[in-house]
Amino acid sequence: MNSLPQGTNTSAARRRHAVVSATIGNALEWFDIIVFGFLAITISKLFFPAKDELTSLLMTVATFGVSFFVRPIGAIVLGIYADRAGRKAALSLSMLLMTVGTLAIAFAPTYASIGPWATLVIVVSRVIQGFSAGGEFGSSTTFLLEHTPERQRGFYASWQVASQGLTALLAALFGMLVTLLPLDAQLSWGWRVPFLFGALIGPVGFYIRRKVEETPEFVAEAQKVAGGAAPRFASGLGGLVPATGLIVLSTIGSYVLLLYMPTYAIRQLHLTPSLAYYSVMAAGLVQLVLSPCFGALADRVGAARVMAPGGLLVGFGIYPALVFIDAAPSVTRLVAMQLVLGIGLAAYFAPVPALMGRLFPTASRTTGLSISYSFAVTIFGGFAPFIITWLIGKTGDNLSPAYYVAFGALVSLIALWYCRAHSGRDPSGAMAPSTSPLVAPKTCGDAAHVNDCIR
Repeated sequence: MNSLPQGTNTSAARRRHAVVSATIGNALEWFDIIVFGFLAITISKLFFPAKDELTSLLMTVATFGVSFFVRPIGAIVLGIYADRAGRKAALSLSMLLMTVGTLAIAFAPTYASIGPWATLVIVVSRVIQGFSAGGEFGSSTTFLLEHTPERQRGFYASWQVASQGLTALLAALFGMLVTLLPLDAQLSWGWRVPFLFGALIGPVGFYIRRKVEETPEFVAEAQKVAGGAAPRFASGLGGLVPATGLIVLSTIGSYVLLLYMPTYAIRQLHLTPSLAYYSVMAAGLVQLVLSPCFGALADRVGAARVMAPGGLLVGFGIYPALVFIDAAPSVTRLVAMQLVLGIGLAAYFAPVPALMGRLFPTASRTTGLSISYSFAVTIFGGFAPFIITWLIGKTGDNLSPAYYVAFGALVSLIALWYCRAHSGRDPSGAMAPSTSPLVAPKTCGDAAHVNDCIR
């Protein structure tokens, strides 16, 4: 066993600082991702002109997905860097790279100005953002977890999810304002404003992250390395498969409900573009407000007891919800669907970061979190808009997104069942805590230590 501090010695002020410094990068990442998805139709006209609108849009969402191919590379490189050089160093580097990519998109010349080079600028910018995002979730989540007490990690780590809700609200507001502009203004300068706003967050986040203190657990681990007592790096990555499975529903649900829904509402339901963003605002508000509540609840009753009902609500509710809005498309019905499914998604997603963190030891925690998250997002989330757009175009079935979301729920609930089946629980169903506050959480992937997988 590793004798490491579990965040118990950090002050409340330091933990609040950790929340801000960790979530600001995750917020910027999601703001840029969501804005790019919201403005897919506009960007397709400016940078991916084609003979027909569907081909142009498919090229844009494919570019959106291309950045996800480099996420696993970023996850490995930045994850190992964080586990070797420190969480703080990795957080600063990922913020710097994300800002560079965002600025490049904001000032990119259009296809009409420089031809195919404009397309290349957008693709390269998305690749830089993808590389940065590959290590962002793992580094920031690890930083949060290692600054907080074990029994409060569900609450503190859930602010990662809440920050996505906040950025969904802001991105939807920007998307709505852009669509209210005259078409020539949208195409000339309006679409750039959200990216410029996102770029402004970068320097602030970089400054905040440079001022934070390193986590107690990493400092203790570094001392062990200096003393020659560090565990083998690869021995702590056995939790990769269950961790990847846990995040599948979260990423599919977020990309479909938060990112793709305005495009779906405009193209398939023929709703007014500006009004379509109200549904995302509703979903973002639910995620922002309820995620910390569900995270705190998971600390009290156990993660599985909160996640399973949420996953079932999303998995079984998505089909009747889409039938409901497809029968009589309206903003009211779309908002109602987002509110209900948003509750389920928040309940499932909020405890996930802390639960994933418990699957890896300190020496390889950032790498494990980064790889599992990035592979799940790359495989199941990044190309979700492309897959759904293609499915609807080929089948003419507006209910196609339901099948994909239900599939994600099935995969994640199986992963949750696996972790619960391999965890040691007290009679109340909660995770049996470590016998000492100085004992590090054991890992789900290690056959000898599966009892600490779920609290």
